[in-house]
Amino acid sequence: MVAYTSAPSDMEMGLEQRTVVLVEKKSSTERILKLSVALLVVALCVGGILVFAWYWSGRPDKMTQPGHTDALIDKDTAEKTDPHTTLRRISSKAKAAIHLEGIYEEGESLKEQLEWRNDQGQAFAQGGFRLVKNQIVIPQTGLYFVYSQASFRVSCSDGDEEGAGKGLTPLSHRIWRYSDSISSNASLMSAVRSACQNTAQVDSYRDGQGWYNAIYLGAVFQLNKGDRLWTETNQLSELETDEGRTFFGVFAL
Repeated sequence: MVAYTSAPSDMEMGLEQRTVVLVEKKSSTERILKLSVALLVVALCVGGILVFAWYWSGRPDKMTQPGHTDALIDKDTAEKTDPHTTLRRISSKAKAAIHLEGIYEEGESLKEQLEWRNDQGQAFAQGGFRLVKNQIVIPQTGLYFVYSQASFRVSCSDGDEEGAGKGLTPLSHRIWRYSDSISSNASLMSAVRSACQNTAQVDSYRDGQGWYNAIYLGAVFQLNKGDRLWTETNQLSELETDEGRTFFGVFAL
């Protein structure tokens, strides 16, 4: 039998080879472990963010009592669609604008007219607009949006007899213009409504609650410097002049 012996160099080479293999296995294992931990941390962070976002996205409904959410939505929608609020917001951003609130006190208003005020409620004037003798004076020649609203509440009950009531009551609102270029008055816009047309069918009219409606006017016009604008309204005693119900304004485009 032939006996084999290992030379020291062979043993050293074997040891070195084994050592190298062991080191490589350890390094690879550590990298895999670190990568797995990193992926796990990222997954947990992403999951936490998603859960947090989902929780808070549904939170406002839970914080609002039943019925309050619909009420807030209705209120917000009403504010956005209300012409007075919309026009007030637009005109406040214009360089030249005026917005007036109307008042009427029977026996005290100037010549029994709807009186316009620039110092109450949401009224204001800027950019050279002036209110002179109840008329708006245009500061510069250009394009302007002119608007006005008159609100009415007509009592359709008339007389002491049960069931007696007023006939058709015409309500009118008009905007006039005077310009030196034409040297005469011109009607810019006007509208007419009929009140109390259904008194025989609606009991509330006879109960004194009245008939309520508003006449709104609005359009764009080319106006000249110094032009004057004013309104003419009938049935002044039936006007509703609470804040925001009857107004008159102009703003530059």
